[in-house]
Amino acid sequence: MTDEARSGPASRIARGGRAIYGVPLGILMLEARFPRIPGDMGNGTTWPFPVLYHVVTGASPEKVVLKGAAGLLPDFVAAARELVRLGAEAITTNCGFLSLFQRELAAAVNVPVATSSLMQVPWVQATLPPGKRVGLVTVSAATLTPAHLEAAGVPLDTPVAGTENGREFFRVLIKAEKDDMDVELARQDVVEAALDLVARHPDVGAIVLECTNMPPYAAAVQQATGLPVYDIYSLITWFHAGLRPRSFG
Repeated sequence: MTDEARSGPASRIARGGRAIYGVPLGILMLEARFPRIPGDMGNGTTWPFPVLYHVVTGASPEKVVLKGAAGLLPDFVAAARELVRLGAEAITTNCGFLSLFQRELAAAVNVPVATSSLMQVPWVQATLPPGKRVGLVTVSAATLTPAHLEAAGVPLDTPVAGTENGREFFRVLIKAEKDDMDVELARQDVVEAALDLVARHPDVGAIVLECTNMPPYAAAVQQATGLPVYDIYSLITWFHAGLRPRSFG
């Protein structure tokens, strides 16, 4: 007699208690209108697994990136709790600058939380040979503060380059000067920031992209610099692997 036969009808009971199933990862989204192309965290086709989105009303990129997300913590906590109530088993966010809320969000929802791509820096550093270190490419170097770095476990002397002086990426994503975006110009902005980073800091041996809108350009950065490149996609695919480990049985 098989184990299934011995267990009888009880083995056919479907357990309830949630509103939504099969979506273990919840993503807290900023409120923005720029295009989210494939590779962008906010494009559902980016992910090889289902995700559950929640837009945090009033959390514009400008408020989060340029103004330190001041006053927004209660809104993010409430949104994270709603995602967990719906069925999310882990939470991430749509902006690397939300590392500021890492401790508070993790304490509020009692599930794993990964707020920022910056959290990868210590792991990537551990892979590098002596004399090499991680460098960061961020959407806004001027407002990426020591507090952001400390919250993610990033050394304060980590080299950083930003896209503020570019032609497209910063003014569309952060300044919201228009809804449309020239993808090629945006790619050039990110690549040029990376090239500036390695030119100023020849000891950079790997790059972490802070911005969750940068994964579409990660391959171009790797090709231009010849260095390993990590981003929110690499972080979240690792994060999800712990939620749904592959079965080899």
